[in-house]
Amino acid sequence: MAKAKANTKFMEPKKLSKELEAIVGKGPMPRTQVTKKVWVYIKKHKCQNPNNLREIIPDDKLSAVIGKRPINMFKMTAKISQHIG
Repeated sequence: MAKAKANTKFMEPKKLSKELEAIVGKGPMPRTQVTKKVWVYIKKHKCQNPNNLREIIPDDKLSAVIGKRPINMFKMTAKISQHIG
């Protein structure tokens, strides 16, 4: 059986906006690493609705990336993508 080939475009380090860098650290970095670090930030700063863990309640830093209103974690990904170049 052939070994699955890694998606190199997906793993390619990308430039990040200053707002996103405030959350995940200095870029460039791959999308996978950005996602991982955003979730570390969300959990560390308790930005999840305790009654609905799919809902993200942004603090000041996170609101600069995803907006000020609570957002579904799946829609959050699209907002973060706008900050990855």
